Amino acid sequence: MGEKDHIELLKKAQRGEKESLDRLAEMATKRLRLYLYRLTLDEELTQEILQETMLEMCRILGKLRRADKFWPWLYGIATNKIHRHQRNLSTQKRLAQSRKNRQPANHQQQAFENLVSRELKQIVAAAMKGLRTTHRAVLVMRCYDQMSYAEIAQAMGRSEFSTRMLFLRAKRALQKQLLRNGLSKGSLLGALVLFGKLTAPAEAAAQVSVSSASLSIGTLAGLVGIATTKTAIVSLSAAAVITVAAVVGSGSLGPKSGQIAGAAEDHAATISTPHNQARQEEYWYYFPEGPDNPVMIRVKAGRRGHRPQAQFLQNDQANYCFDNGVIYINNHRRYAPDLSVARLPTDNPQFSSFISRTEGTRPSQKMQYVPNRANGLLVVATRSGDSANNRPWVIRHYNVLDEGYFQGDWPTGLRMIDRRDAMHKRGWTFFTVTGRVNGQNVRGAGRIPFVYATSKRFDPWLTLHVGNDLTIVDTPAQAYIASLRAGKRTHYRPGTFFKGLSRPWMGLHTIDTVRRDAAEQRIPFSTKLADARTARVTLNTHDVTLTYSIDLQTDVVARISFSIDGSSAGVLNFSYLQNIEQLGSQFLRPRPTPDGAPPQNDASLLWLVDLARGSLGQ
Repeated sequence: MGEKDHIELLKKAQRGEKESLDRLAEMATKRLRLYLYRLTLDEELTQEILQETMLEMCRILGKLRRADKFWPWLYGIATNKIHRHQRNLSTQKRLAQSRKNRQPANHQQQAFENLVSRELKQIVAAAMKGLRTTHRAVLVMRCYDQMSYAEIAQAMGRSEFSTRMLFLRAKRALQKQLLRNGLSKGSLLGALVLFGKLTAPAEAAAQVSVSSASLSIGTLAGLVGIATTKTAIVSLSAAAVITVAAVVGSGSLGPKSGQIAGAAEDHAATISTPHNQARQEEYWYYFPEGPDNPVMIRVKAGRRGHRPQAQFLQNDQANYCFDNGVIYINNHRRYAPDLSVARLPTDNPQFSSFISRTEGTRPSQKMQYVPNRANGLLVVATRSGDSANNRPWVIRHYNVLDEGYFQGDWPTGLRMIDRRDAMHKRGWTFFTVTGRVNGQNVRGAGRIPFVYATSKRFDPWLTLHVGNDLTIVDTPAQAYIASLRAGKRTHYRPGTFFKGLSRPWMGLHTIDTVRRDAAEQRIPFSTKLADARTARVTLNTHDVTLTYSIDLQTDVVARISFSIDGSSAGVLNFSYLQNIEQLGSQFLRPRPTPDGAPPQNDASLLWLVDLARGSLGQ
C-alpha cells in the first residue's frame, strides 16, 4: 500500500469509518510487532505493549493533525510505552527472567539456521541486548523500518540533529559490544543483517537487508553516500557468509588536459532562495577551524510542511547539487542567481551593513549574527515565508566531518554526473601569473587547492616577481616581500597575498571571496555579467580601480585589470593547469626563510592597490 493510500485510509478512520479503522489497526499491528520485539526480545512483553499501543492509537487518533506523520507518531507512542514498562520494577524483573529462560528468534528461517553458527547468533543477540533501549530503537527504526531521520526525530521527541548523534552513539555502542565478543571492526553491517533475520518472521527473513547508506549519518566515503560496499562478518564458523552490497552511481565528464578549459554548461549552477511563504529552507554552516577560516555548507529546501531535502552540499571533498533526481558534481561553489554576495552567520553587523549599502539591498532577511568564535562551530539556520529571521541553532562540535553529518540525505541509486574538469577532480592544481603593472613585468606561479581536504596536503602557496627588484612569497608558514635593491624583507601574516585572489578551499565561490575581501577593507564594489559564464567585479578605491574577470564555472580569477584615475595601469593574467605532468622548476614550493621575523599586520587585498601605485614593499 502506497503512502497516499495510507493517508486516505487514516483520514477515513478519523472520520469514524470502522472498516478503515480495522484495516489501519491491522496494518499498524503487523509493522509495530516486529519493531517492539526487536526492542524487547520478549514475545510476551511485545504483545502486551502492542495491545496498549493500539488501544492508545484508537483512543487519540482524532488528535493527529498531520496524516503524513502517522508512522512517527505511532512509533513515538510505542516507544513511550516501552519506557514506561522499563520504569516499572516488577516488569523489569519479569523481563530479566524471560531473557534468562528464552532464546530469541525461535521463528527464524530454517535455511538461515543451518547457514550461521549458533555461537555467532548468540554473540549478535547478546550485543543487541546490551544496548540502551533508545539506542536499539533508533537502530531498528533507521535500519529495518527505513525511516528518515526527520521521522525518527518526531517519533522520539528529538531534533533531527540530535537524532543523528543518537544514531551515531548507537552504532558505536553496538560496535563496542561486538568487539568485546571477538568480532572485527568490519562486522557492524553484517551483525545488523543477522539480527534482522533472527528477529523476522520466517517468511520474511530472506528479504531482510540493511544498506550501507542507512548506516551512514553522512557519507564522505564514496560520493555522497552512494558507494559500493561489501562488508562481511568474519566469525568463528561463518566466515564471509553474510554480505551486503549497496548501489553505486557513477559518471565522468570534463576535459582531461590543457589550460583553463571549462566544464559543460551547468543548469544547476545557482540556488534561488525566494522569500516565499510556500517554501522552507535550512542552511548548515560548519567551521572546522573556526570563523574566518574554511566553511562547509549544506542547503536544504522544500515545500512548507514537508521535510526539506538537500539541494546543495559543499563539504571537504567536493561541490554537489541535487536537481530533478540527478546529483551533479561541479567545479564551482554555488552562487546567487542575482549575483548578490553570499552571507555567513558569523558576519558581524558592521560587515553585513557595508555589503547591504554597497549592493543597495535591504538587510531585512539577513541572517542573525552568531558571535561564537570557537573551532568546530556548526550553525543550523532555518527560514520560511513568515520567519525569515529565525534564530540560528549553534553547536560546537569538533568532529562533524568524522561523524559524517555533512551529507546529502539523498536516496541511494540516483544517477550521478561528474562535471568536474581534470584539475577539480584532482582537488588542486598549479597556476601561473603573467602581466605588466605600473610599468613593471610581473611573473610568478603558485599552487591552489579547490577543497578543504586537499588543502591539508597540497596547501596554497604563491611566488611573484615584480620587475627586477621585488619578490612576493606567501605560504601557510610565512609571507613576505623581499627587496633585492634594499636588501630587506618585510613580513606579513600568512595568506596575505592570496587575499583578492581565488581561494576556493575557503568554501565560497571566488566571486564571493573577492567581494568579501573588499568588504573587509570597506572598499566599494560592483558586479555584472560580462557573458554567460564570466562575471566582472569592479573594486573602487579613491584612485585605483581593480576589475576582476571571474570564470563562474571554473570558479577562479582569470584576469585582474588595473587603472589609476581612469587610465590603464596594467593587467595580470592567470592560467590554471589541467595537466601537471613534466613541470618545470617554477612550480617548486618556496623554502621557508630562517630569519624568524614577526609578521606585520595583514595587508588584505590592498597589496594589489599598492602594486598598481608602485608603492608595494615601501
